[in-house]
Amino acid sequence: MGILRNIKSDYEIYENGQLECLVAIDRQVCKEIKAYRKKYKGKEGLPSQKVEGYKFVMDEEFDSLKIDFSQKFEFEIKDLSNVKG
Repeated sequence: MGILRNIKSDYEIYENGQLECLVAIDRQVCKEIKAYRKKYKGKEGLPSQKVEGYKFVMDEEFDSLKIDFSQKFEFEIKDLSNVKG
């Protein structure tokens, strides 16, 4: 029997509460999100800061979600929540 291993993706999945969609953000950019959250933890009136990422779209052929790499979008950090999978 082969050994199964966990292969890390280059992207982390976030949910955008404002747009009600799933977003894939590069792991390097996620460092900015974590620094932002640490800096403004528990504070009101969060400042506007954006990060680039990709939206998930429905793949009709496989009836599942996939990352749409055709267009990059900018998302407000304060609207993103991490999805644990």
